[in-house]
Amino acid sequence: MLTYPYIDPVVISIGPLDVHWYGMMYLIGFVGGWWLGVIRTKQPHSNWKSGDMGDLMFYIAVGVVFGGRIGYMLFYNPFLPEGQAAAFYEIWKGGMSFHGGFLGVLIAMWLYGRKTQRTFFEITDFIAPLVTIGLGAGRIGNYINGELWGKVTDLPWGMQLPCIRYPQFCDSETQIFTEPRHPSQLYEFALEGVLLLAVLWIFSRKPRPIMATSGLFMICYGAFRFLVEFVRLPDAELGYLAFNWVTMGQLLSFPMIIIGVWMMWYAYKRNRYPAHPGD
Repeated sequence: MLTYPYIDPVVISIGPLDVHWYGMMYLIGFVGGWWLGVIRTKQPHSNWKSGDMGDLMFYIAVGVVFGGRIGYMLFYNPFLPEGQAAAFYEIWKGGMSFHGGFLGVLIAMWLYGRKTQRTFFEITDFIAPLVTIGLGAGRIGNYINGELWGKVTDLPWGMQLPCIRYPQFCDSETQIFTEPRHPSQLYEFALEGVLLLAVLWIFSRKPRPIMATSGLFMICYGAFRFLVEFVRLPDAELGYLAFNWVTMGQLLSFPMIIIGVWMMWYAYKRNRYPAHPGD
């Protein structure tokens, strides 16, 4: 079994300013997404330019941050204690919803499309592989923050947690470490960050019908998240929603799979491709 190492959530302090690892992970996600976007603009079938990436990533960043935080408050923590409204802005402490951020990005991409005269799905097809950097980095941020742990496990990579930090997982005051638990944040990093990037990058290297790459993203993310929820503990504020196993994450992810399957089917049925440069 492994022991969870204590990692100071603050990277560096500059006077009264604390720079947190969680915030750094978002910065890595945005910079990494911009870098991948520049690479994608150089693919032979691309009709994007590297100069487009600055504005595009700004819209994505706004959608992720505001949508992710609002989604967390609506889906997982709808009632703030009296006098705690300022907690909404404390994103460095964690508490960002993928599904809220996803909806925020969709709204941002609609606005970006209106500005640039690009179709909505032409944009989402392009950014689908880019956002996986942010998804993976965000899960590393969850791990450093020590949140979103999984259920008890006897697998050799199970993580023992210090009881002084996680008393809710310990049965007695003399217990030093918890029973080993699934590092579900690292599972999600591997699936949503690494594997999803590989799948989408390989798939989108060749010209695909409009909406197909977006549909594949919906299918894969929804399936990965749905599966990890079986070993990840539900949020304490909500618990299980039904049958002692259905979680909010699964309730939000299952429609993504269904919609993604329909999108891929419709994309190939319609069989329309983005305009190639020079067309």
